[in-house]
Order: sequence, then structure tokens, then C-alpha cells
Amino acid sequence: MVKVNPPSFASKLRRKGSKQRTNLAIATWEGVPAIILQTLLGGPFLTGFLLYLGAGSRQIGFVLAITTFVNIAQIGAAYWMQRIRSRKRMLLLFVGAHRILWSATGLIPFLFPQEWWVSIFIGMYTVAFIANTIGGMIWTSLIGDIVPAKVRGRYFGIRNTILNALGSVCLFVGGMVLDRFPGGTGFLILFIPVWICAIANTVIYFFYPDMPFERSTEKGFWRMFKKPFQDQSFLKATLFLAAWLLIQTLIVPLYSYVMLDLLSVNYQTVSIITVVQTLVMMMGFYLWGNLNARFSNKTLLFWTLPIIALSCLSWGLMSFMPVLVALFCSHIFLGIGVGGFNQLAFNFTIGDTPKSERPMFVAVYSALTGVTSFLGPLIGGSLYEKMVKWPETMTWFSTYGFQMGVGAAMLILTFTLGRRVLLR
Repeated sequence: MVKVNPPSFASKLRRKGSKQRTNLAIATWEGVPAIILQTLLGGPFLTGFLLYLGAGSRQIGFVLAITTFVNIAQIGAAYWMQRIRSRKRMLLLFVGAHRILWSATGLIPFLFPQEWWVSIFIGMYTVAFIANTIGGMIWTSLIGDIVPAKVRGRYFGIRNTILNALGSVCLFVGGMVLDRFPGGTGFLILFIPVWICAIANTVIYFFYPDMPFERSTEKGFWRMFKKPFQDQSFLKATLFLAAWLLIQTLIVPLYSYVMLDLLSVNYQTVSIITVVQTLVMMMGFYLWGNLNARFSNKTLLFWTLPIIALSCLSWGLMSFMPVLVALFCSHIFLGIGVGGFNQLAFNFTIGDTPKSERPMFVAVYSALTGVTSFLGPLIGGSLYEKMVKWPETMTWFSTYGFQMGVGAAMLILTFTLGRRVLLR
């Protein structure tokens, strides 16, 4: 009889390491169709599509804000998650619904009368992002278990760099398409790869591992809900970031609206500016990821804030320099700052929170910052609606003065309250 030796400890480690690498590769490849879809449906293309449908600044502000407001749904979803058997199945259900509904907005001009276009878009978009906010929380919980903590900062830095490189190509090509084929024809061309990627992205989720889920130690909703509010360090940082995002979103989500509608910059130029922003963001992802191995999430989060403020202040350059110089400078700062902020805020919610209570911590963070990020674009859109009616002698305020005022407020908030909350 041939004696079979049990697997050695070293071989078990190799098998475990190989499985981890496979899971990380799946998570990276999943992002490829996702970034194509998000790039061609979001950013300047979302603003452009809304303008094509007939939306005004207030409606554009509402659409840009709704994606964060629906994050409130994550609080109920965090409690519900404790009772599901498979995170993977629910991820497929909700993320798949988001991808299909969002990409289906491209059919609106072909199926409905023109006077209904904006209202139907807002309805479909809202339902899509309610599904996305639930799916996103499940993904955050699952990816936190898939990616080992010691490589988390570096992995997401590399992943985001790769995906944003692809996103920058999509931005450039999309801008060329819309300039060459203005109106409905150009958007139809963009929606064809979007529909393909929506299906591909959903299919790849079938290959995600269904990791074991460490459930909350609390059984009742209120006891679970109170946990994040009892963590003073987490709560102070979250409340500060919520206040910061209220000010930031007064203007940053409306950059494309100002360029396309108020400054009459063409789609291709806006795309090139956004590509430059994305390229800088890619380098920033790698830099912030490496720094994250040495410094805490909150410390690095603090240093992203003045960079974002400089993005708003840079609009003032157009008072004595060419408009495009100011826009490129602004978006370079925005790429460095917002790229780092988003990556580090994500790492903060999955790295600085207890694993068993992570869904509720993520939900509370998303809800608090979501409400303020919802109010910001709404207020900003309403203010722009009033500003465009001002006399021509005041057009400077809507094109760069308002941005400078917001940037100054952001700097003051950073070096007063932000310094006390994030650097202690």
C-alpha cells in the first residue's frame, strides 16, 4: 500500500496564497467593465446627456446629489445583512440591477415623448442608485475580507491606477465621439459599449468568492446602530468629513456644468481636461497607496483636503490667465486630492472599524456624508440658477468667483477643525 503524506504546512500556505492572488485578480478584472460603464455614463458625459435631455442646473444638481442621498438606505441594509446567507448572491442581485437600470437610461429618447425625458431619467437613475448603494455596501464588506489588511493600501492604489488609466482612454474617446457626432447620435454610440459592459460586469461577479461573514455581536437593530456613535474617534472624523463634503459639493460636482454651459467649452476639450485629471489621479493613487503603508488613514485624509481646496481656488486664475490654464490647474489639483480622499476614506471605513460591526460603521459613515453630499449639489445648482440671471457685469462670480469663495471656506475648515479632528 502506498502511503500518502498529508499536505505540508508550506503547501497549505502556498495554496492559500494562490487563492488570495486569484481573488485579487478577479476583483481587479471586475473593475474593467465597471470603469468603462461608469466613465461613459458619469462625469462630463452625465452632465452632457442631461443637457441633451433638457435638464437645467437645478435638475443636474439633483441628479448629481441623489447618488449620495440614497446612502441612507445602507443603515437598514447593514442590519438586514446580518440575516442573509450569501453576500455574493445579494451582490449579484443589487449590483446587476444597478448596471442594467443605469445603462437602460440610454433608451429614454427612443421610447418616450421628449417632455418626459428628464423626469423618467431621474426616476430610473434614483432606483438604480438605491440598488447600487445596497450592493456597494455588500461589496465593501466582501472586499474588506478578500483583500488582506497588510496589503490593502498598496493593492487599492495599484487597482485604482490601472482602472483609471482605462477610464482616461474612455474619456478621451468619448469626448471625440460627442464632438464628431453631436446630440443623440453621439450618445447612442457611447451607450453601445455601455450595454456590453453592463452585462460583462454582472457576469464577472459570478466568479467572486463567497467569503465567510463575521456577523455583529449585537442582535437588536438599535444596539447595533448605536455602536458607531459610541466610537468617539470614528464619530468625530465622520461628522467633520460630512461637513467638509457639504462645502466641497457646492461646486466640485458642478465643474462640468460650468465648463459646458457657462464657459461653452466643447466636449473634446472637457474630456481632455478630465483625462489629465484622471492621469494625475492615477499617479496619486499609487503615491497615496504607498504612503498609506507608513501613515494612518486619517493623517493622509487630512493632507488631501487643502489640495482639493486649491482646486477650487485655482479657478481664480482665469481672472488674469487663459481660461484653459485655470481649468487644467484646477483639475490637476482635483485629481491629486479627490483621488486620495476617496481611496483613504474607503480604507478608513474598512480599516479603522471593528470587523464584526463593519457594515453598520460603513452605513453610518455613508448616511451622514451622503446627506451632506446630497444637499451640497442641490444648493450649488440652485445658486447657479440664480447667478445666471445676474447682470453681465457679474458673470465673473459664476465662472470663478463662487469657486474661490468655496475654496477659501474649505481651507479655513481644514486648518481649524480638521486639524484637531484628524491629526489627533
